[in-house]
Amino acid sequence: MTTNQQKVVLITGASSGIGEATARLLARKGIHVVLGARRTERLETLVAAIRSEGGFAEYQTLDVTSRVGFQAFVEFAQNKFGRVDVIVNNAGVMPLSKLEALKVDEWDWMIDVNIRGVLNGIAAGLPLMKRQGFGQFVNLSSIGGHAVWPTCAVYSATKFAVLAISEGLRQENSDIRVTVISPGVTESELADTITDAEAGKGMQEFRRIALPAEAIARAIAFSIDQPDDVDVNEIIVRPTASPY
Repeated sequence: MTTNQQKVVLITGASSGIGEATARLLARKGIHVVLGARRTERLETLVAAIRSEGGFAEYQTLDVTSRVGFQAFVEFAQNKFGRVDVIVNNAGVMPLSKLEALKVDEWDWMIDVNIRGVLNGIAAGLPLMKRQGFGQFVNLSSIGGHAVWPTCAVYSATKFAVLAISEGLRQENSDIRVTVISPGVTESELADTITDAEAGKGMQEFRRIALPAEAIARAIAFSIDQPDDVDVNEIIVRPTASPY
């Protein structure tokens, strides 16, 4: 069994929110974290903070919509540590709006980041994990991947897709663990991507009971902490007061 001190975990969307909280928590557990995001200056600050506390962290600029970029990210980690135990596909965007608003560029953006980003992570990491004979993908879906509300049609579609892709990946690979984490409303910068006034107002009300990002980080850590023969397939984490 691989101990935490030996594990190498790659995290996308690591510059803020759930990604940042997960990086900090796993590093405190002795895990080597490799952080990817577009905002390099934030990654630099986060890596410095983790190292100052005695943790092991590296970073590389990453745009998950780039298949070549994701491949380079995984190769960077492999070259640095000699292995990749877990890829946390966390990067996501959520520019909510009703379909009649026809924000088609935002639809494309969600599809590119939320679906293609996960697929790019699988394409980059799966061959390596198969060669190793072990590995784990932790893919971030959402309660929006279990239900649909007005303004959420495209976003929910992308998160339903994460569930389907993850289940297919699990069924096809008996030597690879696959976990889906579906957060309820959580403190993050996701809502900052909303440009539609009506959707933004609704989200402000919804986020009054938001969980801290650390709550989702703990769920991710739990799935990673399990023995190699235990695959936690899905965890839904909601605020206690959430009606959805």
